[in-house]
Amino acid sequence: MKNPKRYTITAALPYTNGPIHIGHLAGVYVPADIYTRYLKLKGEDVIFVCGSDEHGVPITIKAKKEGVSPQDVVDKYDAIIKQSFQDFGIQFDNYSRTSAKVHHDTATEFFQNMYDNDKFIEETTEQLYDAKADQFLADRFVTGTCPKCGNEEAYGDQCEKCGSSLNATDLINPKSAITGDVPTLKSTKHWFLPLDQYDDFLKDWIIKGHKKDWKSNVYGQCKSWIDEGLRARAVTRDLDWGIPVPVEGGDGKVLYVWFDAPIGYISSTKEWAEREGKDWEPYWKDEETKLVHFIGKDNIVFHCIIFPVMLKAEGSYILPDNVPANEFLNLEGRKLSTSRNWAVWLHEYLEDFSGKEDVLRYVLTANAPETKDNDFTWKDFQTRNNSELVAIYGNFINRVVVLTNKYYEGRVPKASEFTETDLKVLSEIKTFPQSIANSIEKYRFREAQSVMMNLARLGNKYLADEEPWKLQKTDPERTAIIMYVALQVAGALAVISEPFVPFTAEKLKTMLNFESFSHPVLWGDISKLDEIVPSGHQVHLAEFLFSKIEDEEIQKQIDKLEASKASSLEEETKIEPQKEEATFEDFSKLDLRVGTIISAEKKPKTKKLMVLKVDTGLDERTIVSGIAEHYKPEELIGQRVSVVINLKPIKLKGTLSEGMILMTQDASGKLTFLNPGSDESVSNGTIIN
Repeated sequence: MKNPKRYTITAALPYTNGPIHIGHLAGVYVPADIYTRYLKLKGEDVIFVCGSDEHGVPITIKAKKEGVSPQDVVDKYDAIIKQSFQDFGIQFDNYSRTSAKVHHDTATEFFQNMYDNDKFIEETTEQLYDAKADQFLADRFVTGTCPKCGNEEAYGDQCEKCGSSLNATDLINPKSAITGDVPTLKSTKHWFLPLDQYDDFLKDWIIKGHKKDWKSNVYGQCKSWIDEGLRARAVTRDLDWGIPVPVEGGDGKVLYVWFDAPIGYISSTKEWAEREGKDWEPYWKDEETKLVHFIGKDNIVFHCIIFPVMLKAEGSYILPDNVPANEFLNLEGRKLSTSRNWAVWLHEYLEDFSGKEDVLRYVLTANAPETKDNDFTWKDFQTRNNSELVAIYGNFINRVVVLTNKYYEGRVPKASEFTETDLKVLSEIKTFPQSIANSIEKYRFREAQSVMMNLARLGNKYLADEEPWKLQKTDPERTAIIMYVALQVAGALAVISEPFVPFTAEKLKTMLNFESFSHPVLWGDISKLDEIVPSGHQVHLAEFLFSKIEDEEIQKQIDKLEASKASSLEEETKIEPQKEEATFEDFSKLDLRVGTIISAEKKPKTKKLMVLKVDTGLDERTIVSGIAEHYKPEELIGQRVSVVINLKPIKLKGTLSEGMILMTQDASGKLTFLNPGSDESVSNGTIIN
């Protein structure tokens, strides 16, 4: 959308079942904050909203584990999360809660409007039920094998390995997360959103309408979903924690969290409008409003397909203009894991690096997983701080302000005749706002921040080349011109660096005494003004913007992670308890044979799947196995394996898999084969007893 009248920016509602870590910050909240700050510096009409998602099943699971109420859990983590956002300068216009009355009222009204206009399908279906717990099992209360990639730890709503969205009844070998029992099927009534009825709308809106402007990872996942065929999805659940279903027959049922959570953006906007005395509707119902959702890749289907269908079905709301989802951030080469404490928690970071909020923002943006998963390492964190923030940005500003105070008692000197070099620098300053804007408006925040740092590099090089400290005694007029030009670079940097390092920008504005200006310096002023800090303007004393991070500080963080890894491995290597008793007849149904892998190739467009051709002695058959991250195809040719050959074939990502290869997993997560041995007398097809 070109030249929108206003902007509505949303950031994914964090679950209040734990604190925030660097993956959340890098994937969603820093990019959203950069974008919003940039728009506000341009003088745009913008609202940036978020809030705590307090109705998810993970919250009820957390409450059960801790022996407290769900309300206790959400109250605790809502406070921690809000403080973390405040600490790191994530500048929401409103941060709400889905437990708030305004949200309950908004979600209830939204559902009721759709219900009254026959937008739902009401069906009695068979749902998974835990007899021992005497309750229906919501999605996250069920685990099992993903029918698409074979991951044995998939949840009832989504497989976190392949990203597929699921229904609990899709899982193979489902198990209750409450009691561990195998659930049964029991009839229950629910209301479904018929996604299949919106197939033409989604093809026109996404496949045709956003092919060129949406990020490839977002567009590709949406296209895959639509191409596979959409199905009706239940928007209610049998639970007692959430927003009650407000229609007849809804007793004992609540709105599905992924129906109520995105409505939280709307209710947060209402809350802001009530407080500010404004009208909320233009921000959600005016076609001249640009709506942008910032999310992680695990939320793409909900924000690009389900929520837009809800908005379309309700009929009075605008659709998102863009959903710039990021991929995942890894930590020291391993996937972030809250359960294994393999994470950098924001509140803990500030205990060890007080006053270095911007350093983390800067490094996370430099390593942002914008198009693929990326990695955060403590060594890179140290290098970027010391070699970039300290040596370039901080060094330049310190020199400029110190010398201005030393030579001119803090007054910006007058400039007379400029050299060609001076004019080139002054001219180049004016190009930075548009160059950075071009990247930001394409959601390329890494690129935008790099351009911002190029302005600091420009200033640093200019001072190093011109060496005013050597000229002051012999050519004071030339020195004054150099310092004047350098101060213009510093003034521009104070404005254009604000979206990326806001605390630093604020300190720099204070040093340069921006508060004494008659009006604030905005983004566009950098290109328009002949001078940003005028001659005669008084600046304050210098202070260090960044400080060097020593090896000892970094080693402390690495040691902390290694301790977490050791503790996690120790926990994982504990012998698992015996599973429920199986009869001899149960076991005898399995047909286990010796086989040999005769060909292997990675399944296209998947990370984990390998398509194997296995000689079982009886035949040659295709088996799809989730081992592509552990083995290269060439390593598998000739591998002797143990195979279950009488499993019912299933399709995994479009390929029929006709068996299962037996494997085990070591404490580090590495998959290894249960090898039947290399004895040539044990031929393919030999029964394993």
